[in-house]
Amino acid sequence: MLKIVDTHVHLFDLTHKDLLWSWLAPGAEEGRLGNIDGIKSLRYEAENLIAESRFAAVDKFVHIQAAIGSKDPVIETKWLSQMFARTSLPAAIVGHVDLTLESAQKVIDQHLQFANFRGVRDFAVEGALSSGDINKELNLALSYLAENNLVLDLDCQWPNMTLAAAMARKHPQLKIVIEHIGIPTSTTDGYFANWKIGMQALANEPNIFCKISGVGMMDPKFTLSSIRPWIEHCVSIFGPERCMIGSNWPLDRLFSSYDAVFNIYREIISQYSVEEQIAISSATANSFYRI
Repeated sequence: MLKIVDTHVHLFDLTHKDLLWSWLAPGAEEGRLGNIDGIKSLRYEAENLIAESRFAAVDKFVHIQAAIGSKDPVIETKWLSQMFARTSLPAAIVGHVDLTLESAQKVIDQHLQFANFRGVRDFAVEGALSSGDINKELNLALSYLAENNLVLDLDCQWPNMTLAAAMARKHPQLKIVIEHIGIPTSTTDGYFANWKIGMQALANEPNIFCKISGVGMMDPKFTLSSIRPWIEHCVSIFGPERCMIGSNWPLDRLFSSYDAVFNIYREIISQYSVEEQIAISSATANSFYRI
């Protein structure tokens, strides 16, 4: 099987005295998904992910910011770096920085103390796009990410994609990846048409990449045939050299098993050349996250 770089995983330890995962708190619900008690546990660390993924031929993992609600986001990067020293996982870390604050550059510098730190995910960015409040601090922070060869993992749904494309044009040296194929919230024909327009606007910008992941959040009962047109469209407009895949584990365990997700991805991309399959499954991710 083709080796895979899983570009979207989340680890946690609810006993950690300095970190919080507010989305996993008792009674907490996760946005549009509602009750996610089915995946809640006290800990989900590297050893657990290795055990669950061991038959899927996954070579490396990228951890995406998850300790939401923590006072100091740099502690998550430190915790993950200690885990990497113990287990060689995760190979790359995307942490949290509030990019709209004057302190953003200072916090980025603190993350950069850790060798596997590769970029930032900040949910506030889409809010700033939709409100039109792209302040000086955000623009400075985005420029600072680019200067330090760091990436931006971007949550952005289709109504804000043209705005995200404009942001990318303003920061052409910043590498951005749109997460979870643009986080579709419906599978209707009308939604699909609007999504394609938004995704094309993103694909027109050469510094924007596409993460094929989180499909269970779009369609909890997804099948190979139901997600095929969405994934094929991403590959057709971004090209294999700007596409990567991820599991969104353990959240997407609500909808499937780890092996099944990657077997579906492998089946869908098997129509492409070997070189293109390698790009989608690992090479794009290795380059993007400097693994």
